[in-house]
Amino acid sequence: MRQLLLAASMLAIAVPSASFARPAEIADLLREKSLSAPDISPDGTQVVYTVSETNVEKDETARHVWIARWDGSGARQLTHRAGESESNPRFSPDGRTIAFISSRDAKDKDAEDKPDRLWFLPLAGGEAYPIKDVEGSVTDFAFSPDGQKLALIVHDPKPKKEKDKNDRPEPIVIDRYLFKRDGTGYLDNRRERLWLYDIASGKAERLTDGDFDEAMPVFSPDGTRVAFVSRRMEDAERSPDHNIYLARTDRPGQAPQQVTRYEGADNDPGFGSYPAWSPDGRQIAYIRSGDPDLIWYAVNDLAVVPATGGDGEVLTQALDRNVSNPTWSADGSSISFIVEDNGVQRLASVGASGGAVNDVKSGEWVLADPSVSDNGRVAMRVGHLGAPDEIYALDSGELRGLTTHNADLAAELDLGTVQRISFASKDGTEVRGFLKTPHGWRKGKRLPTMLMIHGGPTSQYDVGFNMMSEIMAARGYAVVYVNPRGSTGRGQDFAAAIDAAWGSVDVEDVLAAVDHVVEMGVADPDRLVIGGWSYGGMLTNYTIASDTRFKAAVSGASISNIIAGYGTDHYIYEYDVELGHPWENRETWDRISYPFYENQRIVTPTLFMVGGEDVNVPTWASEQMYQALRSRGIETRLVVYPGEAHGIDRPSFIVDRMERWLEWYDERVK
Repeated sequence: MRQLLLAASMLAIAVPSASFARPAEIADLLREKSLSAPDISPDGTQVVYTVSETNVEKDETARHVWIARWDGSGARQLTHRAGESESNPRFSPDGRTIAFISSRDAKDKDAEDKPDRLWFLPLAGGEAYPIKDVEGSVTDFAFSPDGQKLALIVHDPKPKKEKDKNDRPEPIVIDRYLFKRDGTGYLDNRRERLWLYDIASGKAERLTDGDFDEAMPVFSPDGTRVAFVSRRMEDAERSPDHNIYLARTDRPGQAPQQVTRYEGADNDPGFGSYPAWSPDGRQIAYIRSGDPDLIWYAVNDLAVVPATGGDGEVLTQALDRNVSNPTWSADGSSISFIVEDNGVQRLASVGASGGAVNDVKSGEWVLADPSVSDNGRVAMRVGHLGAPDEIYALDSGELRGLTTHNADLAAELDLGTVQRISFASKDGTEVRGFLKTPHGWRKGKRLPTMLMIHGGPTSQYDVGFNMMSEIMAARGYAVVYVNPRGSTGRGQDFAAAIDAAWGSVDVEDVLAAVDHVVEMGVADPDRLVIGGWSYGGMLTNYTIASDTRFKAAVSGASISNIIAGYGTDHYIYEYDVELGHPWENRETWDRISYPFYENQRIVTPTLFMVGGEDVNVPTWASEQMYQALRSRGIETRLVVYPGEAHGIDRPSFIVDRMERWLEWYDERVK
């Protein structure tokens, strides 16, 4: 929502425990701090980023801006507003100011749609202040090279209306193809538009014409143009055809120049990677999707296009791995980027004209969000098995930690051992993943074992820290978490193996994982449990409808009656492309809905959990499966979290979900 046994390839990664360490607890879910959005200063001396922390007493999570020094001398918090959050911190070109986005000081603090504004925080001292005279909500921004102007993406304000004396709600009128989105609900016809803002005068003017959504603005090196991404066509939501456009800063309100022309997505904003100008302003590097008919299964490539426009040249065609975050070298001779590959993310580079892809930094790391200073220093977010993410410097080819936000928590935990595992699926396909065992476990003792399935399905389990597996292991479970077909990190064919075939070879792959850990002598075949969220919940449903070995299952935010998702969730385009229209391709829709239509196969006690306002995989989908099993007398339970969308965000609900998840398993295998 989305027998080749390679025992010799297993890599045991023992994570050392500190003295007097303790097992991980459910409460640690709220102690783990989430770091994001690193941005290095132009001179490379400081890195700004955000940290999310939970206030247990107030039952809320807030994200604040921090700054760390390149020399490793420490980090300090820059924003402190209680109950408020900030995002997207970035340095001004002179390094004297940090800009960020926040809804702080909104006139109506209780409004569901509080507008976000852009704020400036002077590093020399003083309070942060917002830019003025911008109507709507700022969702993204970029500084011009001279720091005098801003390119803003602004979501149109809601139309003003006279307040009804009876305060009656108005009808919701829908006339667009994609009409709802998780976390938002029903969509209106407001757009996110590109504006040019003069900092000195406070004057804002539209940079483009037309009625289209625009995203990811980036100024050219000389400041005369702004590259951005848009789908400038009628009924754009029926097409993946994002393209890069250029708007001239001296011609606001004019039609922009189209740069890319590939029929698929040129720099889809959903990939999270911005277009990158070459130092001389003659070329733009970007992320181009693969075959548009494969939607999320297609591998993304690094491409380069002349700023004057053209077809674009793909530089990583032979790599067959998803890439992201392109950055030019200072001399324009090469481009660095992140590669997602077999449970890691590494930093690589390629010549600006193509050629061999070379590793810049690789290993058992998850490298993400690199930011490069004017003098070539690199800061990024880094994950590994021993601790939650921190901000690191890539210094002389080596990673050096700049922050320690999660160090105390990691030092407290009695971490177990993670093994890389590799095994053959039913048809001989090699599948890879990880096995987590509790600290102190010794061979010969079989353990109750959880098969934990990731969402997506186009994502991967990696060597990053996984608090849920730590909590499960501390409870005495072995945790097997693998990347079945449909996952990324193993190439396009591996991911596309479940195209319009959900619950097929991916079921075979996860069952082969269980067989493998049983054969290893780790898993107790009589004490197996399974669970996942989103597509992880869907694959849980497919698996328990295919095999009866599991003593308990937890299915989070899942769907089994797929045809009922058509028009009721937010995947309408993906349904039409991958599965076809239900009235024209009913056989496919029925085939992948077997956990519902053939739920008599299911005998596993199953706990269904879902957010009460989920539009990604709507609440009714879990209700249907709960009712089907309850009607048949199969042990089941349904938990709905009010006000929550697809992801559960309220801290008390996060704890509640984990408690119920563990209790459901413990009662049946312990």
